[in-house]
Amino acid sequence: MYEQNQSGVYSGYQSYQMPESPQPGRKPGHGKKSGFFKKAVAVIALGAFFGVSAGASFYAVKGFAENGLVQQTEKSEAEDNGKIVMAGSDSAKAEIAVNGKDVANAQTVSAGPQVLDVSGVVKQVMPSVVSITNTYVQTQRDFFGQTLQSEQQASGSGIIVGKSDMELLIVTNNHVIADADELKVQFIDSEEVSAQVKGTDSPKDLAVIAVQLKDIKSSTLSNISIAKLGDSDSLQVGEGVIAIGNALGYGQSVTTGVVSAVNREVDVEGVAGTFIQTDAAINPGNSGGALLNMSGQVIGINSNKIGGTVVEGMGYAIPISSARPIIEDLMTKTTRVKVEDEEKGFLGISGVNVTDDAVNVYGMPKGVMIAQVYQGSAAEKAGLVKGNIITKFDGSSISTMEELQKILGYYAAGTTVDLTVMEGSPDGWAEKTVQIMLGAQQREEAQ
Repeated sequence: MYEQNQSGVYSGYQSYQMPESPQPGRKPGHGKKSGFFKKAVAVIALGAFFGVSAGASFYAVKGFAENGLVQQTEKSEAEDNGKIVMAGSDSAKAEIAVNGKDVANAQTVSAGPQVLDVSGVVKQVMPSVVSITNTYVQTQRDFFGQTLQSEQQASGSGIIVGKSDMELLIVTNNHVIADADELKVQFIDSEEVSAQVKGTDSPKDLAVIAVQLKDIKSSTLSNISIAKLGDSDSLQVGEGVIAIGNALGYGQSVTTGVVSAVNREVDVEGVAGTFIQTDAAINPGNSGGALLNMSGQVIGINSNKIGGTVVEGMGYAIPISSARPIIEDLMTKTTRVKVEDEEKGFLGISGVNVTDDAVNVYGMPKGVMIAQVYQGSAAEKAGLVKGNIITKFDGSSISTMEELQKILGYYAAGTTVDLTVMEGSPDGWAEKTVQIMLGAQQREEAQ
């Protein structure tokens, strides 16, 4: 009835038959003893079969595990209560064999969702990150061509990078402080203080602003710190990062992610270069804030302008290694304070912006091309001519006529500054720097 196969396992499954139903005329219970015997024998045979099979399977799986072919997991007792504990949690770990080594010596891996605790790093760095409020006047024309002006506010972030005997120095994005009529900086203790522009680099979208130490309370000074700058050149794709900034103007907030790419080439809204790409959320207001490594070092300056809001999980930051020399240069500039309109200095030119198309197609330098030089003006006296392209004013890069007019608002008539211009020739463009003494408004209007 039961046959032994070649592997020595008894197979009674095929010869097992269901007990016969009582035949008509038989008394109830007739043949019960023999039927029970048949059932018992069949059950024993089936038990032997499945027991041997299970044992063989166990040793097979064990052999596979020892050869690194399968992953073994432990399940918590919580599963008995209807809860599944993911591998990688405190109550369940997954182990894999590596290169055929014993499971006991295998590497422990996390296979479930993990919660990243960065509170220690954030607590260390948050005092060096500030919120920035830019108040400016927006000029528009209505349907009838009339000029309308309205006061607007924009929010951003900044990083405390230095301190002198007189000032606290903060780096941010240039677009965060552009066109500002008033700048306010809010520190970690919510204390708000006025700030002034120290230096800007529009093409690199970088700026340094200053807060006078005399305007900061001693209690605030004891709560803030200077950020530690890291090395963005050593970043690896997949490395964890932390972004801190004034998202949407609500105050400081934290997001985490990884380095999605390094040396990513981006050209958006006049900002071009290579950037760190990350999936850490960088929202409006985060611009100018810190991108940190897991040691709490600043490895990038976040820029929402570059990332935009078109897609999720693609934020960009200016690498700190390339930004550092620019920041150090801007920190040496003289802090600019706006002068009264009647004291403002003038160049005495009209100009047009060199577009991106002109740069890409004709190889023209980015800046302001002089369309006209007014007679007797400061520009004429300095030897500037039509066709020259102004690229820097007093060391700060200039991309548009609007930027040039805005920066002139910080310089009084009679101030001497260095102007960097590009001169065109049949052989190409040549750079030269000229010194120019700014003229007075009345003199320019008289021409």
